[in-house]
Amino acid sequence: MTHTDLKNAEEQAHLLAQALPYMQRYENKTVVVKYGGHAMGNEELGQAFARDVALLKQSGINPVVVHGGGPQIGRMLETMGIESRFEGGLRVTDKRTVEIVEMVLAGSINKDIVRMINAEGEWAIGLCGKDGNMVFAEKAKKTVRDPDSNIERVLDLGFVGEPVEVDRTLLDLLAHSEMIPVIAPVAPGRDGHTYNINADTFAGAIAGSLEAVRLLFLTDVPGVLDQDGKLIAELTVAQCRELIANGTVTGGMIPKIETCIHAIERGVQGVVIVNGKAAHSVLLELFTAHGAGTLIVP
Repeated sequence: MTHTDLKNAEEQAHLLAQALPYMQRYENKTVVVKYGGHAMGNEELGQAFARDVALLKQSGINPVVVHGGGPQIGRMLETMGIESRFEGGLRVTDKRTVEIVEMVLAGSINKDIVRMINAEGEWAIGLCGKDGNMVFAEKAKKTVRDPDSNIERVLDLGFVGEPVEVDRTLLDLLAHSEMIPVIAPVAPGRDGHTYNINADTFAGAIAGSLEAVRLLFLTDVPGVLDQDGKLIAELTVAQCRELIANGTVTGGMIPKIETCIHAIERGVQGVVIVNGKAAHSVLLELFTAHGAGTLIVP
């Protein structure tokens, strides 16, 4: 063994010694990872993500993946000649659109993630809310306030839903059979319709039902930033509400933090907003002292 080989081996042993206590902390616990559409940057990052998920399973953790796919849906609708229409920043999903959404989310995206995890030596299985009656949804009720008249109006977003029932039976069976669920945020309603659900909201509902020790939101930002643009390592629910109230948190981060709070209220022990475009961000968050994003706790 050369001096370089010995040095590399020593560095690897040091890293493993640092990670081992955290591996033991999460052993036999459920970690839900929401893999965002914007975090699905390229094949190399996708393979790194799949490797992280496989390593979680190999470390005795029970990982569950929920994925989005907004940009991919937009591209497919454009290819099909279907114009995307938005109300209040949300995609209006008519019957034809929801069919495309289901095809992209529960089809091509879902199976691609399954393929990558399987290539890392683990057993992944692709699902959506319809499988095993896992999730039932209701039509989402969204309101917007007119800036001129200050009058609220109800938006009709078509087949956009909110999860109202989660049955963990199938997920428990898969955990005992050593399989990794990869779940698309599409679910049936009791009315017989199919609903497209925001992936963050869907992941929060799944994590809450499983009483997950961690829910990781992989996004395209490093986490929650303070007024100086510096990453905030940890926040309580009360501090999150204060940052929203004083204007530190704005724009698209507000609904994401509100989803984090809702997940904690459902029983998740901690929710992390982390940059999914950084390689191995899942491992850095779970297996290092400093973490990789913003941890939100009760």
